[in-house]
Amino acid sequence: MEKPRLIILLASPRGFCAGVERAIEIVEQALIKFGPPVYVRHEIVHNRYVVEGLEAKGAVFVEDLDEVPPGVPVIFSAHGVPKSVPAEAETRGLFYLDATCPLVSKVHREAERHARTGHQIILIGHAGHPEVIGTMGQLDEGTILLVEHTADAEAVEVENPERLAFITQTTLSVDDTAEMIAVLRRRFPKIHGPKKEDICYATTNRQQAVKAIAARCDAILVVGAPNSSNSQRLVEVARKLGCGTAMLVQRAADIDWTRIEGVRALGVTAGASAPEVLVEEVIAACRDRYDVIVEEITVTSEDVQFKLPRALSETSAVA
Repeated sequence: MEKPRLIILLASPRGFCAGVERAIEIVEQALIKFGPPVYVRHEIVHNRYVVEGLEAKGAVFVEDLDEVPPGVPVIFSAHGVPKSVPAEAETRGLFYLDATCPLVSKVHREAERHARTGHQIILIGHAGHPEVIGTMGQLDEGTILLVEHTADAEAVEVENPERLAFITQTTLSVDDTAEMIAVLRRRFPKIHGPKKEDICYATTNRQQAVKAIAARCDAILVVGAPNSSNSQRLVEVARKLGCGTAMLVQRAADIDWTRIEGVRALGVTAGASAPEVLVEEVIAACRDRYDVIVEEITVTSEDVQFKLPRALSETSAVA
């Protein structure tokens, strides 16, 4: 029986960003240098396939430092941690490596700089996300006000509009964040913002790539995890552009094929913590059911790289 024709519009850039690649490599290199087990506080990145692959190599993922025994390395995830976490590690004499994405660390330093100059800080982000918890944990409790939606930006009350600054989570919707910033600037004309956009290049690029294909797609599949903020934002971007059938899938096995029935043009992309092998898996599953033509749509190229921590290039081992 002849398969129906399906055009796959493959968004590019997609998948791993430099911060995710660095974080995964930190775990892999630590396993090589120190030997298993290596402990990781929280998922190193929000992707079960990645986490399970590292577990198979000897990584142990925990949510609290209390679960880390003495004498083994512990790695902090790419999302960043409150200052209390490395402080606790030092108190216990734990050897730790910080895999926080450098672009998240940049936001942490911005928060500290604003606090030193006496500015109250508004953080645009999602409550409960590890990155937001880590950023708010850089300063004393109550120093940073969290704004999640435009309504929050309209309602937030500040101590002194003359001494005010904002920062943002790195994995937000570019358009939604711009709306909130516009509200804050209207309400507080003297508010200070970052010299360079806090939303990271990878989040921006992946959203732009979805925008480039959305109008041509009957449906879009975003490969990513439910707890991945940047992946969820890709689904939202597709839906806002009129592609109502936009779905987040972790693996090809998660695809609801009934929702794709009759689709002629299918968009495919992946969040910044999803490996390309899972995209290939989705395309292979489509080929089982359709006569597939793949057209890659590229909006920009990426060549960003981040260095590994110095401890991984030194010859000393964990005490």
